[in-house]
Amino acid sequence: MPLVGRLSLVTIGMVLLMAVSTAARAEPNQIDTVVVEGHHLNLVGEAIAAAEGVIGRRELDLQPLSRTGAILELVPGMVVTQHSGNGKANQYFLRGFNLDHGTDFAVDLDGMPLNMRSHGHGQGYTDLNPVIPELVETLSYRKGTYYPEVGDFSGAGSSSIRLADQLDSGLLSVATGEYGYRRGLLTGQQRSERGFWLAALELNRYDGPWRDIAEQVVKSNGLLRFGQSDDQQRWTVTLMSYQNRWNSADQIPQRAVSSGLIDRFGSLDTSLGGDSSRYSVSANWQQGAWRLRGYAVDQSLDLWSNFTYFQDDPVNGDQFQQVDRRQIYGGDLRYQFSQRWADWTVEQSAGLQLRSDQIDQVGLAKSVARQRLGFVRLDRVKQHSVALYWQGEAQLTANWRLSGGARHDFLTARSADLIGENIYAVDLSANRGDKSDSISSLKASLSYTVGPALELYASAGQGFHSNDARGVIGGVDPSDGSVLAAVDPLVASRGAELGLRAIVANQLNLSLALWWLQLDSELLFVGDAGNT
Repeated sequence: MPLVGRLSLVTIGMVLLMAVSTAARAEPNQIDTVVVEGHHLNLVGEAIAAAEGVIGRRELDLQPLSRTGAILELVPGMVVTQHSGNGKANQYFLRGFNLDHGTDFAVDLDGMPLNMRSHGHGQGYTDLNPVIPELVETLSYRKGTYYPEVGDFSGAGSSSIRLADQLDSGLLSVATGEYGYRRGLLTGQQRSERGFWLAALELNRYDGPWRDIAEQVVKSNGLLRFGQSDDQQRWTVTLMSYQNRWNSADQIPQRAVSSGLIDRFGSLDTSLGGDSSRYSVSANWQQGAWRLRGYAVDQSLDLWSNFTYFQDDPVNGDQFQQVDRRQIYGGDLRYQFSQRWADWTVEQSAGLQLRSDQIDQVGLAKSVARQRLGFVRLDRVKQHSVALYWQGEAQLTANWRLSGGARHDFLTARSADLIGENIYAVDLSANRGDKSDSISSLKASLSYTVGPALELYASAGQGFHSNDARGVIGGVDPSDGSVLAAVDPLVASRGAELGLRAIVANQLNLSLALWWLQLDSELLFVGDAGNT
């Protein structure tokens, strides 16, 4: 069993009931300090670019969510869509780029990266389904490449989701709707001098509007969070559990609808869908100038799709299965300090970031009605990365502020074929190998404060995203044995921006940005085909 283990929802439910029962026995004379943060409206004097912001609990409460991933649509300009069922990661669009499932937009949850490297469905695969929206305290976003603390997958921007330590009160919510929609949420909490507890259990069921196939989404989320916070230090430990299985009405041909074979809510393959899970434990500790975070994740996905039906295989059909089994371990250490440089005080931070992806299975198989016929490709991948970064900020004059920084990332990847010869009788031994790469990134931003409600910005920086390890190694195409050229492990991006931020009549938060963004390449390892 992996280090993270299979944290059962039954266990979380028992702890939840205990938390609810003990909450009633809180000390009657104790006065808690509760900090409520709404939309951080005025970032004048704090932000280093126009296109960054913080969204608080109030805005999240006002946002109707048909799916968890829609919380990212609170990021101005972000478009979040879905296809192939409600269990897989969304597709994201920002700044003119189709970010696929997260290739160039980095997302973390309390310090845990949600973007998956060398994933079975797509590079940077970012599934937000493990997040319970009611437990999100803040959502911060940063568009552009100007932030030294953010590394892989941040070509177009990044977002950080912070979970709440405590809610306003315990919550019991039951919802029902059309097409078999049902959702229940139960939370409980306790706070005392010894610390705090927060527990939550979410159950969700949905059939969808499709005539020939019920989605039969069965999703469950559990969370247990405990910790302590005082004037000296703050620490939290969070355990999360997520399970989901679903059917999907995939793409259908127009000619099948026009001919009357099916209607537009019909399906030609009713066995499509997926099964996904994620179990994690994370810890955060902060004392004075030091912050330490660590995490361990066990994640799996089985996804069955069929885009061409009987085009390639008139006998068995073209259904395929994508497989991903992995554990992720990592963390980061940050130190904040200040120094006098000439006539200026420079507020600085330096950090170390580590990540290891242990991917036991990542592959593509041919299937019929979710029964596997044979693998097209099956690999074991090991990826490790280490990064160092520094950032500093100085108030040059009463109006001028300069921010800048640098980071250096090193990544190594090893891929090993697990099946030797595939379903097409292609020898895949050439797909084994290892490769490493490093990249340095510089970032800078200059701002001019016109007044308490108006600030101007000029920013520039370098970012990057990693490529799938299987494409990095190269080898042969699993469908016909043709030679595949290896691609670069790390792909640089460059961006620049001119912008302004204004607060109009204390009611309108206005951000304007003229930006430029360039990526060295948009090569993708195609999980649907097993090649680049």
